[in-house]
Amino acid sequence: MRALASFGLLTLALGLAVPGQAQDRPVTDQRPDAEDVVTTPLTDLNLKKGEIPPLLERAVERPYDLEGLGSCSALIGEVERFDIMLGDDFDLPAEELGGLGAGAVGKMAVSSLIPFRGLIREVSGARKQQERLETAIRAGLARRGFLKGIGAQRGCAYPARPAREADIARIVAQRQSEEADRDE
Repeated sequence: MRALASFGLLTLALGLAVPGQAQDRPVTDQRPDAEDVVTTPLTDLNLKKGEIPPLLERAVERPYDLEGLGSCSALIGEVERFDIMLGDDFDLPAEELGGLGAGAVGKMAVSSLIPFRGLIREVSGARKQQERLETAIRAGLARRGFLKGIGAQRGCAYPARPAREADIARIVAQRQSEEADRDE
């Protein structure tokens, strides 16, 4: 019991030492990073919650609302906000992901040290919070798809409509150029 308490205090200290993660990656990116590994016990105890971004909360409440979205530029802006929040839509080529990464292995290892993890997540409310986040993500995906459909109907430019071959080629070339610049 003493070892478990020490582990909990160490995890809490490390978790508090890791800076809060800004929206630097989409909420749909499930690849664990170092912060995720360190804060797994805090998440399981519902002390570190996966906060639901306001954009996704609004998508849950009003997924098919068009208020303030009368122009193509307004639709483009709204779809771009969802793209930042959710990552690429299905109309763009999927990013090649490697196999089991170090973050996933670390998170599994830390999770295996937590006795009765499923029960702890249930009692603490962490499982319910995770379900709320997943519901908000699904609502955001539905809203973005709906907005793209409206944009296509109105004849709007990408991203307020599904990507066409020319859009995909331009985006892929731009990403390759940005990646080449980072590698230099």
